[in-house]
Amino acid sequence: MKKKYDWIDLGTSVSPEGRFVWALHQPRFHVRNLRRDDFIETLGRDRLGTTRTNAANFPPGDVQEAGADPIFEVANPLPFRGTTFIGKAWADAAAADPTRIAIAPPSKVSLERSLKKSLALPADAMARIFSHLPDPVRLALATTSTDPNDLKRLAEISCEFVWDTGGARPVALVHATDARGQLEPKIFNHRLFEAVANNPHLPDAFKEVMVLRPGIQGGSEIVGQWRSPGSHVFEYLRRNSYIPWGHYAANMAHDAIRYAAGDLSAEDTRGLRHLYYQRTYARLAQELNLALPAGRRKFSFQELENLRQNIVQSLEQGRKTEFTATLWGWNYGFDYAPSGYRLHASHQQIHQQFALVPEQVPLADGDAARTKPAYACGDMIHTFAETYGRLTGADFFACYEKALTANKRMDGSTNRPAALQVYADDRVMLFVPKAQTSQWELQLMPLKPVGNIIEADEGMRQSLDRGLLIAMRILAAMGAAMITVFEYNKRIHRLDSTQRLLYVFLPRLPESPGAFSEAQLRWINGHYPEDFALACRLRLESVLMEMDG
Repeated sequence: MKKKYDWIDLGTSVSPEGRFVWALHQPRFHVRNLRRDDFIETLGRDRLGTTRTNAANFPPGDVQEAGADPIFEVANPLPFRGTTFIGKAWADAAAADPTRIAIAPPSKVSLERSLKKSLALPADAMARIFSHLPDPVRLALATTSTDPNDLKRLAEISCEFVWDTGGARPVALVHATDARGQLEPKIFNHRLFEAVANNPHLPDAFKEVMVLRPGIQGGSEIVGQWRSPGSHVFEYLRRNSYIPWGHYAANMAHDAIRYAAGDLSAEDTRGLRHLYYQRTYARLAQELNLALPAGRRKFSFQELENLRQNIVQSLEQGRKTEFTATLWGWNYGFDYAPSGYRLHASHQQIHQQFALVPEQVPLADGDAARTKPAYACGDMIHTFAETYGRLTGADFFACYEKALTANKRMDGSTNRPAALQVYADDRVMLFVPKAQTSQWELQLMPLKPVGNIIEADEGMRQSLDRGLLIAMRILAAMGAAMITVFEYNKRIHRLDSTQRLLYVFLPRLPESPGAFSEAQLRWINGHYPEDFALACRLRLESVLMEMDG
């Protein structure tokens, strides 16, 4: 007999009634002992002579486990993102004190001060010591030192500077002709150069000539600009991009240095995002042969909104575009391991990247008439949400929103906070997903049927921008130093309300590098999502006070 369809078969934790469901493993097992030999050794002894051995590691018979630590299993609301496993013992300990969900700030580090404190050195010894440090030690110091003097010495080892007439301030980099006959900076150690330039404690004069001055990192054209009191953002065109058809990067300018999310103002965020909206609307308007505002300046807010409305009207009339999806992302933070492993895909200054994705791409078999859909991550949400609606008769995002607002604690406790919401206004909600894929994951979602930035009016765009900044500043206040943010969006030619826009924030934690479990989309967590939401809310008030002045 054919099994009756059950919505759980979809692999989601969101029921059509608008509640979360999850499972609990309560392991009990018997293990047959197949070892032949014992290797009993002394492991150590205390000062009273009591000895500790490894006898417990060599049981004489079979092993019986009557009750191992319970493990919660909760499917991601979006099943293609895998499943989260939460160790009950770990999570119960975190629930007792959610304020402990934080990363301690890094300690102050100065090699120069440490050496001077412990050794009597001649005046010229420090430069010689730095020049003879092994490369891994230099790299570790470049990423961890908080002493500008350490970092200046390392910068001078990594490249050659042009100095002012007094020799105190760098004004440019020495260049040399490369094999192609092009003038390029004389960089002696590229990895060290990059690590030093990414350290916020390096004096700004060095940062500017090494990496921030327009053009020092290559010939990418600047094709957009946001400038307002206290804020300045450039839009760079990346022609030969890892993203097909090129992409754009909104970078804080050389005279508005922002290395930390805590330094990012609401005006900065508005500028970074304005360039994203402006470029997207301008490109789509060109495809639709719509009139554009005059060039060589940024569009006003009203011009931007008028252009968006004209695009929406054209799409509703059935007009088509080659590019039908947006791509937006933000890699925040940087680090190198002393071994040379790069720990995050970022670079100097806060920046965001964006592009458009075509509807179809020709197959590479010589037959130009054959195409396949070009990949856009939001399509996976649309496919799932459409299937969910067809098989259950319920709107997935309405069910998801209901489940979020009516959440019950995973551990069943009724005397601890159960809310997953961190922040909300009348347009958007910032929340902790029930099944976090990063241990500190946050998500931002419209509370209205808005599936992409073409459907987002000016009020919605302002709420999204504010929510993005609040999320980043909360995570930074908790100690997150490396965060990946990206956007799931609906294809612009789909005019239904099946899919909502979704922003995902994925902090990288110091002891969670990702391994075989994560490669299988099995996400391991040590706290309940409700307690992480509480830890975020405990920082919300101070973040809002700082943002709003």
